[in-house]
Amino acid sequence: MNNVSQVAEAEPQDEELDEEEIVERIFEAIIDQRLPPGTKLSEASLCEAFGVGRMRVRRSLLLLSSREVVSLQPNRGAYVASPSSEQAREVFEARLMIEPNVARLAVERASDEDLLMLQQHLQLEHQAHRGNRRRDAIRLSGQFHVLLAEVADNSVALRVVKELVTRTSLIIGIFGSPGVSNCRDEDHDEIFTALRTRDSEGAARLMKDHLHHIQEHLELGGPTESTIDLATIFRK
Repeated sequence: MNNVSQVAEAEPQDEELDEEEIVERIFEAIIDQRLPPGTKLSEASLCEAFGVGRMRVRRSLLLLSSREVVSLQPNRGAYVASPSSEQAREVFEARLMIEPNVARLAVERASDEDLLMLQQHLQLEHQAHRGNRRRDAIRLSGQFHVLLAEVADNSVALRVVKELVTRTSLIIGIFGSPGVSNCRDEDHDEIFTALRTRDSEGAARLMKDHLHHIQEHLELGGPTESTIDLATIFRK
């Protein structure tokens, strides 16, 4: 009996996904537009899809809700968020108030090492666009804005920009055209050139134009409710 127990204990067990892994896979599916806005995220279906218990799924949905990626509705369950045109407008209004000034500060405070880091990041963006890797392009485009805030060396602005970029990535993933990231890498090139030439006003103006361009190329619609086979989407 002891031998049998020892053998059973020695057998490898499949490791369950943790909450962050589940959160990342759901977020990726939303960005890839495999989960449209309004899709119901059934706890039972997610348990089956990821092979985890109900409490782990609930914690994952709470994390997604805290990031405004998922809407938790009383007595109805969890749904993929459906940002309204008003909410999207408010996000871009906030970005337009903050990021042109972030660009100005970045010009004033960028070191040679900062410029090299940004240049290397832009090369990754170009590769993602050329390879039609939409999710990577959205992620890297958002990171460029966060990196500028880091270069600006203002911790308060950095926290705000991180939140706004996350919300914008969701909006672009849901309402942007499936084939593009809506964040043109040539715009980032021009902003980088303004940093390199120490043109603070030019950097602020280019950032403002860039944010307007992203907003203008979104197709915002009313919330819908979709029925999706979650097990099929998340099955490896």
